[in-house]
Amino acid sequence: MVFSNDMIAELNLILKFPTNTLMQGLKIHQDATSETKFAIERLYAKGIVTQPDGGYLTDLGHDLSDIAQRLQLALSSKLN
Repeated sequence: MVFSNDMIAELNLILKFPTNTLMQGLKIHQDATSETKFAIERLYAKGIVTQPDGGYLTDLGHDLSDIAQRLQLALSSKLN
C-alpha cells in the first residue's frame, strides 16, 4: 500500500496547521487550489478538522499532526 495523491495533499495540509497553540486554525479561501479545497473537505468528512473550510484540528487531527510532523522530519533527515 502507498500514500495516494489525495492522502499526500491531506498530510501536507495537516502540516500547515499551527502547532504551538490550540487557539489558532486555518481558513481555506475561495482562491485556493481545487486540490486544497478538496483535501480540506475530506479532512472535515473524516473528523480531522472542525469546519469544511478549515477551522481547528480535532483531537484526532492533533494526533495526526504529530505523526505527520514526525514522518516529515524523519523522511527529510540526511543519511550519514
